[in-house]
Amino acid sequence: MDIYGEFVSWLDNILENNEMPDETKAFCFNLYEESIEDYVYGVQLVACDKFDENDDDWACEECWSSEENIFCVELSDEAEKDWKAAQRLIAKWIEEYLESGKYSEILTAKPVAAGFVDGDLELVYEAE
Repeated sequence: MDIYGEFVSWLDNILENNEMPDETKAFCFNLYEESIEDYVYGVQLVACDKFDENDDDWACEECWSSEENIFCVELSDEAEKDWKAAQRLIAKWIEEYLESGKYSEILTAKPVAAGFVDGDLELVYEAE
């Protein structure tokens, strides 16, 4: 299975086995640098009970989290090793999942963002 397929399996498992709270206003994929020297990045899904496209602090208002169920990816391609490239790659995976993922309707009911916990968020999907 390729790395995107592993990401899809991780996300399918989370969305299939967890009911999102009614108060969810948006979703955020929190990104972490798990190991800087090894270029390992972690992805965590959170549901938030606040959303403000002008203030990224909304992502701190979690009403649900995948907690320690974090998807880890080690990037080996030289072009993907910096954190900006990692964020672009993971955002691309999220966009692909939102278009054709098994449980994408759960996420696309709300805005979806991605970003490193200590950085700016990228709005990946804006619910209508």
